[in-house]
Amino acid sequence: MNIREKLEQREYKILSDIATKAAESKGRKTEEEKSDMRTCFQRDRDRILHSKAFRRLKHKTQVFLSPFDDHFRTRLTHTLEVSQIARSIARALDLNEDLTEAISLGHDLGHTPFGHCGEGVLNELVEGGFYHNIQSVRVVEVLEHLNLCRETVEGIMTHSWGYEPTTPEGKVVQLADKIAYINHDIEDSIRAGVISESDLPKDCIDYFSSVQSKRLSKMIHEIINNSIGKSDISMSEEAWGYTTKLRAWMFENVYNDESTAKLEENKARRVIRELFVYYCDLLEKQNVCPKEKIVRVVTDYISGMTDRYAVERYKENFIPMGLKCSTRDDNLFKLASSVV
Repeated sequence: MNIREKLEQREYKILSDIATKAAESKGRKTEEEKSDMRTCFQRDRDRILHSKAFRRLKHKTQVFLSPFDDHFRTRLTHTLEVSQIARSIARALDLNEDLTEAISLGHDLGHTPFGHCGEGVLNELVEGGFYHNIQSVRVVEVLEHLNLCRETVEGIMTHSWGYEPTTPEGKVVQLADKIAYINHDIEDSIRAGVISESDLPKDCIDYFSSVQSKRLSKMIHEIINNSIGKSDISMSEEAWGYTTKLRAWMFENVYNDESTAKLEENKARRVIRELFVYYCDLLEKQNVCPKEKIVRVVTDYISGMTDRYAVERYKENFIPMGLKCSTRDDNLFKLASSVV
């Protein structure tokens, strides 16, 4: 047996009966030769990790726009925290850690610049709406042609609230995503001075703890302890009630509160909206693609932008720039070219 086959056999020995086995994957849209060293889900993880969309996450907003404080989360650090939490849960429940990691790393690849406010603007502008989980699938299937396994793609699609994952690994990522952003967004909001620990709902804090690491640890334990030996992955009913209450409180007091540090979102919305209209008009004038494809192309382009790239494109297209004059450095090269 080669290394991949040994790894596949090992999964049958150590993973739970409900775990997704690499050897039983539903495969890829396009058939390809199997690796002799990695399972199919390990290859998915590596392809996502090396994708351009993954690298761009480092300059995309999580909650607070373009923070100068390097300790605030970005979309990339959020993704890494989701992956760590999800892998811890999967490992404890004897699920497929490779599939869990692949879904975690790919779940936000289609997120817009400026976080959920950017997503909201595109949702208003695009007929049929814009949803980052659907765009994430488009990134891996169409824009970067990663040809991932169906289980990975399905997990990326269903990580968002309201979907029902078909694999236990997908369910783990869905839960890990929620508890990751609830906890790290609380920490970032306190750091930003938007809220304080004393503002948090007292019954939630009494249940989970006011200490971020302890609160996160209890949520993870609630999932593991409630799921061991069961066919479904879930929190206890009591813990889930407090988790959703804490999430609702964050939406009311941080995510949707325009009187806080998120006041800059109105400017961010204008950037996305005006770039969208500008690029649609530009493509129509240039006549470089069919009219019915213009909105799709512009949506892909803008949703793939980082915060700073969107701002630069806005400056370039809407802010007048002064005439660039020669500098002394230019004269240096001019002298060098004329020396005799």
